[in-house]
Amino acid sequence: MEFAISSFTDKGLAQVTLTEPSSRTQVTILPDYGAMLHAFTVETNNGMHNVIDSYSNADEIKKELSTSFKSSKLSPFACRIPDGKFVYDGQEFEMENKFMDGSAIHGLLYNKAFKKSDSFFDEQKCSVAFKYNYKEEDDGYPFNYICEIRYTLLPKNTLQIQTTIINLDDLPIPIMDGWHPYFTLGGKINDSLLYFASDTIVEFDEKLIPTGRLLPYHEFNQPKKIEDVFLDNCFLLTGDKSYAACTLRNESTGLQLNLFPDASYPYLQIYTPPHRKSIAIENLSAAPNAFNNNMGLMMLKPRHTHTFTVHYQVDCK
Repeated sequence: MEFAISSFTDKGLAQVTLTEPSSRTQVTILPDYGAMLHAFTVETNNGMHNVIDSYSNADEIKKELSTSFKSSKLSPFACRIPDGKFVYDGQEFEMENKFMDGSAIHGLLYNKAFKKSDSFFDEQKCSVAFKYNYKEEDDGYPFNYICEIRYTLLPKNTLQIQTTIINLDDLPIPIMDGWHPYFTLGGKINDSLLYFASDTIVEFDEKLIPTGRLLPYHEFNQPKKIEDVFLDNCFLLTGDKSYAACTLRNESTGLQLNLFPDASYPYLQIYTPPHRKSIAIENLSAAPNAFNNNMGLMMLKPRHTHTFTVHYQVDCK
């Protein structure tokens, strides 16, 4: 049977769904909200399970998106820029859109309506792409670029997400890319096993801004129960890219999430929210505040492109 792509509106949300009929695996995207990942649903022994902690309806997403940023595309920067200020070519810029703590946070595209630009399906996979053309919309980022997000559903509960940035400006532009999905495998995250391939943590100050120091960290070098550990930290990934850079496993449900970021995502941000119902595992191309500290910052040349790729794969056993 061929993979399939469908479009529909449910609970006030316009949605695009990718489906593998043989396994019933589905991926759902919300184009109107930064082309975010709304659902990644797999079949388990206990029925269908969405591993994405998503919004229940349009009212909820309108109310909570700008504070929770669940599943948001983070572009052209991720995490915090203190006071929303940075210096480019000797000139200081300040973002207009600020978070409640006074910082600029999680980019400028999370609430933008993306347009479907391409789709494809056959017996091996299905793929759909969404595009947004950013045109100097915030005085703090006076550049022009295209962000295209392509979702490809593959066999064995595997989702590939590719973000391609195209610099339409006449100058090099500072770019950082990231994702902000919250994952849930059932129950509280305290009982889940977490592993990630890092031996280095980025030291933060009290405002969650990197100090410039990298410190040793080995807490989750082997799968270990999260228990009551609180994380809101950034880690530098190491290891062989052919193996999962991060895994999250729930022994009671038999679900395991495996993350495979490519070399364009050398940082991993992890956040354990107080409700402990899900965990944010964020692939980042650079460290927080990269526009100021240059830790991983990309200066994309005029008319050049760059693609960032991550694979999410779910085992159900």
